[in-house]
Amino acid sequence: MRLWCVWVLAVLAMSNQVCRASEKLNVVFILADDLGVNDLRCYGRQDQVTPRLDRMAEQGMRFTSAYCAQPICSPSRAAILTGLTPARLQLTTFLPGRGDAPSQKLLHPQINQQLALEHTTLAEHLKSAGYATACVGKWHLGGAGFGPQEQGFDVVYAGKPNTTPSANEGGKGEFDLTAHAIDFVRANKDRPFFLYVPHNNPHIPLAAKTELIEKHKASFNPLYAAVVETLDESVGRLLDALDELKLADKTLVVFTSDNGGLHVPELREDAATHNTPFRAGKGYVYEGGLRIPLLVRLPGVVPAGKIVETPVINTDWLPTILELCGVPFEAKNSDGASLAPLLRGGEGPADSTVSNRPLMWHFPHYTNQGGRPAGAIRIGQWKLIEHYEDNRLELFDLSHDLGEERDLAKTEPNRSAEMQSQLAGWRKSVNAQTNSPNPNFDPAWFKRLYSDIDTSLLKPEKTAAVMRTKLTDWRTTIDAVVAKKK
Repeated sequence: MRLWCVWVLAVLAMSNQVCRASEKLNVVFILADDLGVNDLRCYGRQDQVTPRLDRMAEQGMRFTSAYCAQPICSPSRAAILTGLTPARLQLTTFLPGRGDAPSQKLLHPQINQQLALEHTTLAEHLKSAGYATACVGKWHLGGAGFGPQEQGFDVVYAGKPNTTPSANEGGKGEFDLTAHAIDFVRANKDRPFFLYVPHNNPHIPLAAKTELIEKHKASFNPLYAAVVETLDESVGRLLDALDELKLADKTLVVFTSDNGGLHVPELREDAATHNTPFRAGKGYVYEGGLRIPLLVRLPGVVPAGKIVETPVINTDWLPTILELCGVPFEAKNSDGASLAPLLRGGEGPADSTVSNRPLMWHFPHYTNQGGRPAGAIRIGQWKLIEHYEDNRLELFDLSHDLGEERDLAKTEPNRSAEMQSQLAGWRKSVNAQTNSPNPNFDPAWFKRLYSDIDTSLLKPEKTAAVMRTKLTDWRTTIDAVVAKKK
């Protein structure tokens, strides 16, 4: 009798394992807009409040060397959805792009004005595997004929990028988007789903309730801190819905940002944030522009409370999610690598392969933040930046110099040359577009914008308001020069 009971229990256990294995994983991918690598309390930021995201970090993995595929919005989003590097997509800056100006030594290359339909997106892969799919929020990858509907999303809701703060809404439409996201989850709780929630928060222009701004009056930027808190609350509401519907244990939740934080004044706004200890921010291939927050939660699979230093990049998400969801996919069709073994807590050959691979960027553009055309490559602790205007190289040892302040290119010439060669070979392999000389180049404008002040070297003042007063002329000039170009 006892042996029979043991046999029955064993059969039931095996049956439960088979049932769990047959259940498809849900995926919720939450993307913040311009959120800096250190904007969350769990990353060390003490003057901003993010309790729900901090709790998510405790429940899953927090990555300290996560990178975007481009330090600006549209190409980074394209990389997430396709697993392809922006250089290969020839979509290397925001849409529609910054106009050429006399301050530029080089002209921008002509970019694709949309994510081409020939590329199979994550949504299309999952839809083919029986998933319900939704894009709730900002698209920014093309207009009519190239929207999320054409790229595999069944449900599409853009919301409003800017809203009037009230008792029921923040300044970036975050609670409206979250409500629609929750409606989608409820409607599809009995089938596998992929929910992509690209927020407009905390992209400028910023707005938040007066009392929330007052709450953060001691912050570097009280308005920004208030907007980040509303983002945190909106994420918490969605996580609560997963708990309520008993879906948390079978739902992979990813929270990250499209690029680094905005560290200079733009439009009528003060500098949104600072990325200390990292250099620069959005629009630059320095660490402040490329490093992003990344939190991943999947109870029972992703170890809780684990901090991961392994460098990863957002082209990794398509192969990673497809592997975790059991959807067949050929690795050769992505520029990323699957992080599934890493997310499962594994440390070994797979983790070593990801850790030691080169990460590369091609950003042949001038930016609204003061960035200039450049490429970059990171291999292990070493990072090389190549400036396209004059082929100048900078080499940094990130293990001792997170702020990229000590250029070692001249003291490590062989390493610099080898990494430059590898970067050049990669650009050729992906058919990257290059710059051409600007026939209307005006050295006087260049001096005013890039020689007299280098915004990559900015150090944060006590408050963003103080920084604004010191950068007013620069901001006015960098905006005016594009208007002057014609």
